Amino acid sequence: MQFDEIGNMAGKTLMLLPGTACDYQTNFGTVLERLGEKYHLVCVNYDGFDGSEAIFPDMITVTEKIEQYIQDHFDGRIDGAIGSSLGSSFVGQLIQREQVHLDHGIFGSPDLDQSGKVSAWLQSKLVVPLLTGFTKNEKRRGKTRRLLKDFFEMNDEMADKFMDCFSKFSPESIKNEYYTDLLTWLRDDIHVDHTKFHFIYANKMGEKYLKRYRKYFRDPDIREFDMQHEQWLFSGDKFASPVLEAIDEFMEMPV
Repeated sequence: MQFDEIGNMAGKTLMLLPGTACDYQTNFGTVLERLGEKYHLVCVNYDGFDGSEAIFPDMITVTEKIEQYIQDHFDGRIDGAIGSSLGSSFVGQLIQREQVHLDHGIFGSPDLDQSGKVSAWLQSKLVVPLLTGFTKNEKRRGKTRRLLKDFFEMNDEMADKFMDCFSKFSPESIKNEYYTDLLTWLRDDIHVDHTKFHFIYANKMGEKYLKRYRKYFRDPDIREFDMQHEQWLFSGDKFASPVLEAIDEFMEMPV
């Protein structure tokens, strides 16, 4: 596991938790500088995605390591944590397990999918080869680049960074991450005193996700944005600036 503390060390603590098959440098690379101007950032790379020989074990084991770091370095409490996509599952676990305290849990347009073992196994058998295989030859890479540009409005440089991120990690780590995320459930109607839940809702994902956020968390603060899943992190300032403004508002709310 890798924990890098950067940014404004006098600011509020904000933990950054990347999504599937990503390190924080790629996932949050376009906004690190701006977030770091205001916040004491705690940037996390999970086992298997930290440049070591380790393999990602499972979501709960990694959650426990994150909890231990917060206990050891921040006396068990941080001001906020933001999860990108799958990273939001870690935010949810940190909140519902109550081994550490977050004033603000920020969920970056997650799907929060949950399933049983058979369904999770089947999904991982289908999805993981796609995640690890689309850069194996230039023809497939070119098709993926065009898809990312059309769907997310990425430029060529960002599309290549995104594809390179998926291709540099162990398929076993990606499989374990994807599979165990589906098996790591959130309970309904989560409520923790003095913790606020904030959701970045990308409305182009569909309303079923909006319903899911309200199912798992009591009275969530949901901000709607006209974008695709996590588009603010990959598609330029017109998407990033409004979300960054919302994050500042989240972090200033009293708990």
